Amino acid sequence: MSQPMIILYDVPSSNIPQPWAPNIWRIRLILNYKRLPYRTAWVEFPDVEKTLRSIGAPPTSVRSDGRPVYSLPAIFDPMFSQTQPVVLSNPHTIAEYLESTYPARQIFPEGSRALQTLFVHYIQDIFVKPLLPIMVPLSHQRLPERSQTHFRHGSYTPLPPPSYLSVPPEREQAWRAVQDQFNFLAGVLDKNSGTDGDGVVSMGHEVTYADFAVCSVLIWVEKVAPHDGWARIRGWNGGRWSRLRERCQGYMDAF
Repeated sequence: MSQPMIILYDVPSSNIPQPWAPNIWRIRLILNYKRLPYRTAWVEFPDVEKTLRSIGAPPTSVRSDGRPVYSLPAIFDPMFSQTQPVVLSNPHTIAEYLESTYPARQIFPEGSRALQTLFVHYIQDIFVKPLLPIMVPLSHQRLPERSQTHFRHGSYTPLPPPSYLSVPPEREQAWRAVQDQFNFLAGVLDKNSGTDGDGVVSMGHEVTYADFAVCSVLIWVEKVAPHDGWARIRGWNGGRWSRLRERCQGYMDAF
């Protein structure tokens, strides 16, 4: 019998050879860092809810009217029991589970769990906010046609192309707002320079969950907007973000 392995559910793209979604990359980086055997199962957006229900995954959240919301990432873990596998959604829940179940190569060094959780909340809800008007339309354009149709029908109108692509002043204004967030975060992380750390990672010297949260955003930009986006960001703040990506390079395989 083949060795059981974790299944990571991810969304495909029509013309990007590697995964692109940042929340899913955050989990992939953890799996690679912990050297856990896994494979990717590709699920188009119209099939996400049906697929997650079929494997018994809990909803990611609940709408105000009580209806469940199903989204990726999700994992199916039969490593300890193939008859009663662990099935989870929500990146925070998955990260906590992987750390507690597979404690080797920690992503939450002792005493850091609360602060790292707060840091990742900031990355997910504040840091990426000015990136969304740029990156979400570009990401949708790179989905397979069936997934694009799903979003168009869901919103009843076609997704408009991002105006920053065609209007240079608006494009530059949008990227300045992004750069402001990167500048702020760089100033915070610079406090780890010198005797407190290597000036690259958030916890001093070793990569942790917080770094994977930031790096997943960098990967998203690199995969979806390599020329207009990553070409800018990799040179900001003295090349800090390029160095962080390089520190995570060894955990960026996709199986």
